[in-house]
Amino acid sequence: MFEVIEETIVDSVKILPFLFITYLIMEYIEHKMKQKSKTAIKKSGKYGPLIGGIVGIFPQCGFSVSATNLYAGRVITLGTLISVYLATSDEMLPIFISEGVAPIIIIKVLAVKLLIGIVAGFIIDFVIKLIHKNKKEKTEEEKEIEIEHLCEEGHCHCEDGSIIKSALSHTINIFAFIIIVTFIINTLVYFIGEENISNLLLDRKILGPVIAGLVGLIPNCAASVILTNMYLENVISAASMISGLLTGAGVGLAVLFKTNKNLKENLKIVGILYLIGAISGIILELLGFKI
Repeated sequence: MFEVIEETIVDSVKILPFLFITYLIMEYIEHKMKQKSKTAIKKSGKYGPLIGGIVGIFPQCGFSVSATNLYAGRVITLGTLISVYLATSDEMLPIFISEGVAPIIIIKVLAVKLLIGIVAGFIIDFVIKLIHKNKKEKTEEEKEIEIEHLCEEGHCHCEDGSIIKSALSHTINIFAFIIIVTFIINTLVYFIGEENISNLLLDRKILGPVIAGLVGLIPNCAASVILTNMYLENVISAASMISGLLTGAGVGLAVLFKTNKNLKENLKIVGILYLIGAISGIILELLGFKI
């Protein structure tokens, strides 16, 4: 056990400076494009899933929260919301970068998530349009709502002041998650054995994505931290990781249940998100997807 603890601390501490630098860059990008992203998605119209997917892959604190509020006010479509949820990677990107993962691997993961998000979003909007083709649409004036800033409530600590302070806050929080997750994984490997874990999840073409998709539904950045580290530790396959990252919408789902009062609709959205993530992961497994 001493070796497990030592390995966990050493592996985690090694990425700490890279994690901070990554978040610092991401915070700068976010502060530059945050309002532009919200404006773009609000004005996206029938191209919502395309714009939502593209904007969603960029590292922005609480963007899934903003999209959720826009959907609750019916400013964007369900397809656009799902597209954002599917494209959003939460903490996967900073962890990959800080771990020195090859850029081509990161690009492949983001490209797959983006493609699935856009296609799924357009299909959902098309189906809904067919079902409600006679339903009167809201006017632009009716769609105008006040979007509440919920980043702080979503526990992503996005201070409007110093990007250094915000980056440091992110780094400390995610570093704590990484230590906990890495320790749990290393402990499991130590007691159960890497081969046994591999037989349980890594080599199961259906069970892996199914379980990973459920993990992704955790309405917290912990989900993406768990999934990314499990992949890096060779506990789950690339397809299973993508399955979980597709269903992972950060705190967006938690905010959905607070701002959108239709519980039945919210459960349907979660169900749709999970089915897309799990089925996509299974298909990727069957196709032998590797990164």
